Amino acid sequence: MTTPHVSFEFFPPQTLDASFRLWETAQVLAPLKPGFVSVTYGAGGTTRKLTHEAVAAIHKNYGLNVAAHLTCVDATRAETQEIIDAYAEAGVTEIVALRGDPPKGAARFTPHPDGFASSVDLIEWLARDGRFTLRCGAYPEPHPEAADTLADVRWLKRKCEAGATSAITQFFFEAETFFRFRDACVKEGITAKIIPGILPIQSWKGAKGFAQRCGTSIPAWVEEAFDHAIRDDREQLLATALCTELCDNLIAGGVEDLHFYTLNRPQMTRDVCHALGVNPDVVLENVA
Repeated sequence: MTTPHVSFEFFPPQTLDASFRLWETAQVLAPLKPGFVSVTYGAGGTTRKLTHEAVAAIHKNYGLNVAAHLTCVDATRAETQEIIDAYAEAGVTEIVALRGDPPKGAARFTPHPDGFASSVDLIEWLARDGRFTLRCGAYPEPHPEAADTLADVRWLKRKCEAGATSAITQFFFEAETFFRFRDACVKEGITAKIIPGILPIQSWKGAKGFAQRCGTSIPAWVEEAFDHAIRDDREQLLATALCTELCDNLIAGGVEDLHFYTLNRPQMTRDVCHALGVNPDVVLENVA
């Protein structure tokens, strides 16, 4: 089996305990030599300042290539440019450019009157800036606001034409979901690398909530398997096995890169990576 290239997503901490979890996550996963790690914004851009602080700290303390998230939500172009400049000053060379989720309580995304209207608009601006490698998001199943998968594929093509050189997908439960999406992208002429997003399931209840919010379908067999596993107190064992099997199937289908949504809980991601042959090169000292 080919050993994949891996990357990890973290989110910025909002409490002291959460800070310790983030640094533990970076400490555990940094030795796996990820190609990059990304740091998210909260819904509605609520963690903008925290995201910048986490990005700068991870880059400085762990020497990791950090792809900072940037969204269009609740910010003027001038405010967004300030964030872009601050990222560049912190040594960031990659940005994950996203439209972003609506602020809490809002049903739909509404562009700021002086801001960016869409992810395509933001990517075009960043491409003209010229200082960053640009990544974007992709939906292997229809986005809640999209008519169908073809609409998502065509929107992804626009993002790639605007300047994104790779895309990270929303999570999914079956490898065939990704392969169908990848085939549709090839058919539409998309040549950018599409990296599957992998969610190690820390909590089945939490994963179901994520799936409902982002339009990820839950196969009946997965739901049934977790129902049985929870009754038998084997939820984590099942989650690790299913995540490893999903990654193995993706690699067998030609996937070379995997992006893990860690939720700042590194153990399962580390265990899955080890099972796939991704092992530490060195042991890092505690530098947090």
